[in-house]
Amino acid sequence: MKISDIQTLNGFTCLQPEYEDGAVVAGYTSDLLSDVMAHAEEGSVLITIQAHKNTIAVSSLAGVVAIVICNNRLAGEDMIDAARDEGIAVFQTSGNQFQTSSLIAQHLSGCPAR
Repeated sequence: MKISDIQTLNGFTCLQPEYEDGAVVAGYTSDLLSDVMAHAEEGSVLITIQAHKNTIAVSSLAGVVAIVICNNRLAGEDMIDAARDEGIAVFQTSGNQFQTSSLIAQHLSGCPAR
């Protein structure tokens, strides 16, 4: 799965499109940023409700390539600006974390839901 494939998922909106369209190799779901820093795999997409600038800093340290903000949480301009500076894609969805994680997992395994 490529980062740009996330944007094609039903109900997903790209909030920060200035990124290098690389591969997404894993997903990680957490709202505890210290957990993300310790356990997110490099090249992963972070699925979270944390819509603030610190999420970008932690994602950059962990090698996260994209973030999906769930439950239609609003991302501040400072978060989007930081994501642009780091080249991290940011997406928003109305889905909750369980639904979003399941959808991303299906696409990562090559078996998208119908």
